Amino acid sequence: QVQLVESGGGLVQAGGSLRISCGASASIFSLDAMGWYRQAPGKQRELVADIRRGGNINYADSVKGRFTISRNNAKNTVYLQMNSLKPEDTAVYYCNAVAFTRNYWGQGTQVTVSS
Repeated sequence: QVQLVESGGGLVQAGGSLRISCGASASIFSLDAMGWYRQAPGKQRELVADIRRGGNINYADSVKGRFTISRNNAKNTVYLQMNSLKPEDTAVYYCNAVAFTRNYWGQGTQVTVSS
């Protein structure tokens, strides 16, 4: 069982920046992947970015060049630095971890970008 706790969401104006964090109860090295998904009202949950155990990183096309995912292995924490935010980035952001093909989810953190 892996528990994930997100923090750092909030309200920001378009063009601004936010960093959200996700702390895991397990060692990052024991996880196959960690990442961020988001879900806007009326839309399906979608991958934003993830980082694999070996260090490979994937980004959604919509956030490439604006968002950066990183991790601190010693703190078992993954970060998502979000720059040049747009109103369409408004969503609940969920931390995700994959271990032995099982998915774990955080409670979600709201990110709201005003125009």
